[in-house]
Amino acid sequence: MRAVVAVLLLVAAIHAGFWEVLQEKQQAPDFNGILPSVSYAPFEGTGHPDVDNIPNAEKIRADMKTLAPLTRAIRLYSSTGGVELVPAIANEAGLKVTVGAWIDKNSDRNEREMQSAIDLARRNSNVNGIVVGNETIYRGEQKIEDLIKLIQRVKGSVNVPVTTGEIWNIWLEHPELASSVDFIAAHILPYWEGFSDKQAVDQALIIYQKLRDAFPGKRIVIAEFGWPSAGYNLQNAMPGPFQQAVTLRNFVSRAEAIGMEYNIVEAIDQPWKYFEGGVGPYWGIFNAAREPKFAWSGPIVDQAYWKLAIIALLVGILMSLPILRLAEPTVMQAIVLAAAANGVGAWVATVFAYWTGHYFVFGSAFALTLGLILLVPLVLIAMARIEEIAAIAFGKKPRRLIVKGAAVAPATMGETISFPKVSIHVPAYFEPPEMLKQTLDAVARLDYPNFECVVVINNTPDPEFWQPIQDHCRALGERFKFVNAEKVEGFKAGALRIAMARTAADAEIVGIIDADYVVEPDWLKDLVPVFADPRVGLVQAPQDHRDGNRSLMHYIMNGEYAGFFDIGMVQRNEANAIIVHGTMCLIRRAAMDMAGGWAGDTICEDTDLGLAIIEHGWLTHYTAHRYGHGLLPDTFEAYKKQRHRWAYGGFQILKKHWRRFLPGASRLSPDQRREFALGWLNWLGAESIGVLVAILNLIWVPIVAFADIAIPDRILTLPIIAAFVVSLVHFVALYRLRVPVKAGQMLGAMVAAMSVQWTVSRAVANGLITDHLAFARTSKGGFSLMSVEFQAFWEAVIGVLLLVGAGVLVVSNNFKQVHEIYVFAAVLVLESLPFLSAVGIAILENSRINAFSFWRNTGVRTAELIGLRPVALPTVVSTSQPVASEIHREAG
Repeated sequence: MRAVVAVLLLVAAIHAGFWEVLQEKQQAPDFNGILPSVSYAPFEGTGHPDVDNIPNAEKIRADMKTLAPLTRAIRLYSSTGGVELVPAIANEAGLKVTVGAWIDKNSDRNEREMQSAIDLARRNSNVNGIVVGNETIYRGEQKIEDLIKLIQRVKGSVNVPVTTGEIWNIWLEHPELASSVDFIAAHILPYWEGFSDKQAVDQALIIYQKLRDAFPGKRIVIAEFGWPSAGYNLQNAMPGPFQQAVTLRNFVSRAEAIGMEYNIVEAIDQPWKYFEGGVGPYWGIFNAAREPKFAWSGPIVDQAYWKLAIIALLVGILMSLPILRLAEPTVMQAIVLAAAANGVGAWVATVFAYWTGHYFVFGSAFALTLGLILLVPLVLIAMARIEEIAAIAFGKKPRRLIVKGAAVAPATMGETISFPKVSIHVPAYFEPPEMLKQTLDAVARLDYPNFECVVVINNTPDPEFWQPIQDHCRALGERFKFVNAEKVEGFKAGALRIAMARTAADAEIVGIIDADYVVEPDWLKDLVPVFADPRVGLVQAPQDHRDGNRSLMHYIMNGEYAGFFDIGMVQRNEANAIIVHGTMCLIRRAAMDMAGGWAGDTICEDTDLGLAIIEHGWLTHYTAHRYGHGLLPDTFEAYKKQRHRWAYGGFQILKKHWRRFLPGASRLSPDQRREFALGWLNWLGAESIGVLVAILNLIWVPIVAFADIAIPDRILTLPIIAAFVVSLVHFVALYRLRVPVKAGQMLGAMVAAMSVQWTVSRAVANGLITDHLAFARTSKGGFSLMSVEFQAFWEAVIGVLLLVGAGVLVVSNNFKQVHEIYVFAAVLVLESLPFLSAVGIAILENSRINAFSFWRNTGVRTAELIGLRPVALPTVVSTSQPVASEIHREAG
């Protein structure tokens, strides 16, 4: 334990060291003077000024008090809607004011704006100019000649300089506009032209010189220069707090050196400008709380940096504490888990920084909150998978696993009984008789002296299915009991209840096998001795299949099944929390009776009973040795139906048992509760959330691509990519460590596992809105007809839409090149993989390449073509010899 504590402290210290090393400090020229002018808008919050965002005198007065030490003047953009209060209050603080008249296509409003601006200039001696219109020509709100007329009207009514504010190229393209104003008010905002922050100041000075050359002798004011502190990049222009601070300090220093007149946009962040791309609210040198974003002298640092570091460290340490509860974790295991926990801590700190450093309207706040809510289970699932990787790769070997050949207790249930009687139950429903005969013949070969076999054919009135089995049971002898039960309720559970009623009174153990399973002779001989421990209620052996070489599809299916039994079940067994899966299972009769027997209220009666037995405090054991082999689902349709039944039944069990997971409600240990909860979350939750997030992202594509708002930030998209990478590493690493399959089958198994995501999510959705669905038998044995319908239609629709959505995002982002949009597109591509996996298997099933003979023949032909194998030429038959047809005729 001391070593583990030391590891946790070491990882936390390394984490703190990373924060220290990664702390950003930048240098820029100091500015200790006073700015000549800053843009000011007296609005607060996200309400639009034209609707409900009306400033009041007290707030304006407080703002002027904040700005007075930093600037000599302020620039306004409107003269109505409460802004008309500003000049008089600014005068109290000793600030000059450049009044603005907002001009657009609304002539009535234009008249009010101009008249108010004229009145303000006449009444307030601190008004040093009027700007009639702001980027009016650029926005196409007015024609040049019409705007000139408005400017001339205002010039004729006041004694202060009058101009209009326009982007710098508008002045160069329309020299007649320059002739109509008292001075040129040019906007130079390199961000909107895609220049990087390192190029911004040089670009501004180049443009300034262009204007001076174009208009010699004319007063030129850079009426807007600034850089956003947050938002999305535009080509090479990257917003950020450091970029803003360095750019503004560099600009001010160089502008002052050449005597440039300029105005910084803007004084205070304006959250209501969320419609101006992602950067609209973040141009202020003060945030919306009127706090300075950076210092104008000294090193540029993030003042909240160490607050975030502390949050990251605390969350990392908190999430590392469960490591202390692990049974004898190794040092490497603890290192991996602690590193993952601290990684989550860093992400939480990043989320906190984003939440506190951005402004939200209802829609963006809702989207972020929903995204984070959906990410929480994904993060927990990723952590659980990392824990499993650490346990298997670096932890101690399994201790509770039953290993074939290892010494076990004698097969005794008491002093006088050396071989406890086992009653083997085989339920069957419309099963092919020859397949079921193979199952019964294998039972007859069991190397165990004291067993019986109860075969229950249920709801199968056709004598072609039950008559051969009845005859076969008679031939096998008195150990085999045959029951043909009609109108059985409760699906498979109903049949098993009938089997229990026909079970010998002295049978102490009940074994269950599916109708397609051929058991090994030593199944009972090896596993019944485990019941010598009176606390043991259940022993489970894995499923496996004997027809994995039927086709390439069956080959990868078999590999996918193997992962659960060689990885998940082995690990769950260490916590006495295995999942009972209905075949190759041995149950103590007393444990079954205590748990209430076979319940018919779920369609996964086996798992339901197993959990009930564990809830009553019985021990369970698992072996990874294959003691029996069944048959794989015949078709991809059957494979999906089986998975749907398992998932729907699992959700039924969750709804039925969740109260027993509450403290004191059952004899479940904390580790058992954790294993089952994480198991449900890891399977049902991961698949369902994956589909839900994919569909939500798909809906979000047109909003991002065409409305250009609410682009998902990387705090939402990168965790999805990270979770995918964790899942990929989890699958590959654990298959290589635990599952004895070749690399090709492993990759195929991965595709098969992904292909049922939509199926599992549908099952969970069904479970949310229904309590019971009919039991669907899994078609096996090669007797099923393949459906004419394409078995991955909806997966194809969603998968293609996700790819199209990714393409739309990339194409629509060609000009802006916003990094977050590219990341979002990558997420859509990753989210399409499970859907396309289903499409791939559905296509494979109906293609020639599904047959192994195709690959063998292709290999032979390829070898012949490249000369590695001689070409087999047909034998030439001599003309003197009779051909085949002649031989037959002669024989006749």
